[in-house]
Amino acid sequence: MKNSMQKISPYLWFDDKAEEAVNFYTSLFKNSKIGNLSRYGAEAAEVSGRPEGTVMTVAFELEGQEFIALNGGPQFNFTPAVSFFVGCEKEEEIDELWGKLSDGGEILMPIQEYPFSDKFGWINDKFGVSWQLNLASDTQKITPFLMFVGDQHGKAEAAMNFYVSLFKNSGINNVMRYGSGEEEPEGTVMHAKFSLGGQIFMAMDSSREHHFTFTEAISFQVNCKTQEEVDHFWERFTAAGEEGPCGWLKDQFGVSWQIVPTALLETLNDPDPEKSQRVMQAMLQMKKLDIRTLEEAYEQ
Repeated sequence: MKNSMQKISPYLWFDDKAEEAVNFYTSLFKNSKIGNLSRYGAEAAEVSGRPEGTVMTVAFELEGQEFIALNGGPQFNFTPAVSFFVGCEKEEEIDELWGKLSDGGEILMPIQEYPFSDKFGWINDKFGVSWQLNLASDTQKITPFLMFVGDQHGKAEAAMNFYVSLFKNSGINNVMRYGSGEEEPEGTVMHAKFSLGGQIFMAMDSSREHHFTFTEAISFQVNCKTQEEVDHFWERFTAAGEEGPCGWLKDQFGVSWQIVPTALLETLNDPDPEKSQRVMQAMLQMKKLDIRTLEEAYEQ
């Protein structure tokens, strides 16, 4: 993996197919590789109900961007509320990706010409992860895409403004809104692009009847160097949101985040299993993660 960790890493919750999915995704995209793999120790296995020694997380890169996959169990399902938007430079590329991602998957929008694109398609792959493929190159090859539906409809712009206020090196890149007489309520977000910590995200509103919303199956891990940073994100996100265990939270829009000190990731990957298990045990007692307590557990 890269020496410098990106600020926000998409985190994908699988039942038991994390390794298979990571192997599949890294075979599809150039400049991709598999990084650290962790396994369930006794403490985490007991809490999660997963078998001890089985794969817990797999870090991986797609087109140079960092992701994490977890075998967490059947509790959460992927939905198109969070998808990954892929910019393809050539027709051969989009056709090849579509062919592989559609195998065993579910087509949401057929790949064809649309008013907004010469060639576009939207699909859930065989693991349930949602992808949008577009024939147009972009500076960021793969972009997380948030769709605000149901109770969250009409909140895309408020969410973007909130997120941008939290992260340094962030801003709204562009916003296209629906006009009068269009198929969606006037003024709601047709398509928007914004950056958080230098990483591009996309968002839209949809008032159509969708039988899904955001779930914990896709969360965004925020990598923090200091306790001050952990405190900042935790307090701002949970002020109108909801605290969860082990650094997880759900914001006021229903999107899941993990506020994680980079020190935790380093100690959990320690080759000494006793040290990493002590850190894991300490983490399992927490909601907001405390770096000093984790370090004390590591060093005892």
